[in-house]
Amino acid sequence: MSISKNQLKVIQSLSQKKYRSKHQLFIAEGVKVVNELLHSSFELEAIFATDGFKCDDFLDKKTTISESELQKISQLKTPNNVLGLFKIPSKKSLKKNGLTVVLDAINDPGNLGTIIRLCDWFGVTQLVCSEDTVDCFNPKVVQSSMGSLSRIDIHYTALEQFLKDTSLHIFMADMNGENVYKTILPEEGILLMGNEANGVSEGVKKFANQIISIPRFGDVQQTESLNVATATAILLSEFKRGK
Repeated sequence: MSISKNQLKVIQSLSQKKYRSKHQLFIAEGVKVVNELLHSSFELEAIFATDGFKCDDFLDKKTTISESELQKISQLKTPNNVLGLFKIPSKKSLKKNGLTVVLDAINDPGNLGTIIRLCDWFGVTQLVCSEDTVDCFNPKVVQSSMGSLSRIDIHYTALEQFLKDTSLHIFMADMNGENVYKTILPEEGILLMGNEANGVSEGVKKFANQIISIPRFGDVQQTESLNVATATAILLSEFKRGK
């Protein structure tokens, strides 16, 4: 094999957060995602790729492998030409201004990855997550963020203390809030989104200054709620509309 037993062991272990923390490395897969990260501020550790993947600027860190070897290290059902190992960047300072999305206990990697992409799309440069939100370097999050991970500052912290200390107006998304389409939204503030099943936790909810909601327009009115990523998209669009 072109990949040593030790490399194989390390790469396979990175599916778990404790080993990502230990090695300070994370996995990115697929041509689009890896190319995005290669041209970002993230530092490359190594690339394992089939002959079809070209990366002339990083030949010193590239190991050419077979499709069967890629299958052994891939987290995907259908591996896509290349797997990159990148170093987890050092933590940055929290910004106290602008529009910030705050996530309370988001569990689904796909939801977090999509929200990272939404922040990138709508020009939100900071995302603050509760300590029990899924790790942003989880392979599924990296995959679904499609490269936007490198352009968003993501922080994990105790939300109650963070919200207590902020001077920004805190908007909490909830089914029973005021109609967002009739709400005047500022350019700066915090958009607080809750857990997929339970919403915002009680300890965090008390810091909200204003509760906003996306109204239902269907005739039957039986849909319980929107997916958290979908709701984030609609709310961010309203924050940015007309700005």
